[in-house]
Amino acid sequence: MGKRHATAEQPAPVLIVGAGPVGSTLALELAHHGVTSLLVERHHAPSLHPKMDFVNGRSMELFRRLGLAEEIRARGIPAQHSFNFQWFRGFAEPPLDEWTHPSVRDVRARIARTNDGTAPLESYQRVPGNVLEDVLRRRAGGHPLVELRTRTSFRRLVQHPDDTVTATLTDMETGEEYPVRARYVVACDGAHSTVRRGTGIGVTTVGPETDHGDVYFRSSDPRLRPHGRYFLGISAGGATLVSRDEADTWTAFLPVLDDTGFERDPIGVLSRRLGTDITVEEVLQVTRWRGRMGVADRYREGRVFLAGDAAHEFYPMGGHGANTGLGDAVDLGWKLAAVLNGWGGPGLLDAYESERRPVAVFNREMCFNLLDVWQRFPQLANAGVPPSHLTGFLAQERYQIENTGIHFGYRYHSPLIPGTGPEPDAEGGAASGESAPDWSWTGITPTTWPGGRPPSVRLQDGTPLFDLFHDGFTLVDFSGRELGREAATAAHKRGIPLHVLPVDDAHARRTWQRDLVLIRPDQHVAWRGTAPPESWYEVLDQVSGHGARPFGTGAHTGRTGRGTP
Repeated sequence: MGKRHATAEQPAPVLIVGAGPVGSTLALELAHHGVTSLLVERHHAPSLHPKMDFVNGRSMELFRRLGLAEEIRARGIPAQHSFNFQWFRGFAEPPLDEWTHPSVRDVRARIARTNDGTAPLESYQRVPGNVLEDVLRRRAGGHPLVELRTRTSFRRLVQHPDDTVTATLTDMETGEEYPVRARYVVACDGAHSTVRRGTGIGVTTVGPETDHGDVYFRSSDPRLRPHGRYFLGISAGGATLVSRDEADTWTAFLPVLDDTGFERDPIGVLSRRLGTDITVEEVLQVTRWRGRMGVADRYREGRVFLAGDAAHEFYPMGGHGANTGLGDAVDLGWKLAAVLNGWGGPGLLDAYESERRPVAVFNREMCFNLLDVWQRFPQLANAGVPPSHLTGFLAQERYQIENTGIHFGYRYHSPLIPGTGPEPDAEGGAASGESAPDWSWTGITPTTWPGGRPPSVRLQDGTPLFDLFHDGFTLVDFSGRELGREAATAAHKRGIPLHVLPVDDAHARRTWQRDLVLIRPDQHVAWRGTAPPESWYEVLDQVSGHGARPFGTGAHTGRTGRGTP
């Protein structure tokens, strides 16, 4: 049961329902900012089924700031294995096409020789979802600021006028129901979220909904790799093989029709779909799932928030679902921590939906692109389309695998970000004709345009600039004239954690485009300028969720300050 501190009498700052990757990351993000949480989970251990298997480079950057990246890589697929898709009419024939993406080792080599902001700080990592869940849950459960209760189910909640929520939980070992109070509740309990249903928040789905079956198995049969190694092998017969460990552990997922007998003979069905008989040493698990594309109509109801699959559900193609959820956890985590620590204003939590929901909708549509190929390929092959046409079709879609821009290029159009239209110049007027940089599917556009991720560059001594960011706000000052000093004074009077980081590096300054760049705790640009703004107080009030505040007020702390707001 873990540490039992939160009770009906002693409220938890945050109750997180669901200790999967998103819920555990949220708990660790809160702890990173000194906030305690109660993390509850129905299951005693992570799922046997691996589910996801791809952590994108942006998620790895966010894990790096939490000190998790190296452990995740140590538990993941070795760096030398490439990331490739092979497309087959049947496994008895050579593949019609192969989509290739560099291995982690190759991506790291490119990062090492690139310092213009077009490369990430971290490469992607293949890691089975249950392994990632184990890493994150163990870290969360071992943290002194996280109380983890497993074999605990959520039943219902009531929101009170005194700004607390009472949740009824059940100890699944004893059957005992008991209440717990919390300041906030976050639903990280999956696509069929009990918490979400209890709030009455709906989910709008678009596109097809289809039933699928998964079989998780061990096999050393060489017929599974008739033409070399691959990450994904897609058969026109309607089966996709996923290599889970580059050895003998596999998952196959396939559309399931009522007459296939999938549960009775999953390997027989799989063999027919692959077009070759395979032998299997052990079937580990057989499951069914329903594929759908949905995004919650809203992300908040009072003091209850949605994150991860509780807020959005995608097909597994492209790795968008879990990574979108990990971004939710970091975004919501620092904002909740800011409010609970006394310096964040109510606008922070109001902006969670306006920042993260558009990302989910965009990623859902990008996922549709790849899903469309997955569905058209077997339809075309089974209709008798010649192999040359299939090969040409797949070659045209090969760009899909290099979707770096989706993972790194999202920018928040947010009430927390000053100047989301034409950018204000140093004197406060509109910059003449400047517009947001273009977005690219295949790469990273190095820009410090507000709302986006800043470019990753190494300084002259080899230190990644990202590694110098602090837990709160960081004002990167390239001016050499201490232009950020007044910001530090204003932030101190407002009670906002802000560290001024002087950087003397001409190359980094050119890449970062401005003398002053304000970075949020989630490594997104909050503001930038070639000179200080007319009022640091106004900028800091906006980025900390307060909007305009009366002169001399601190952030819920009783602090007072003097000076020009």
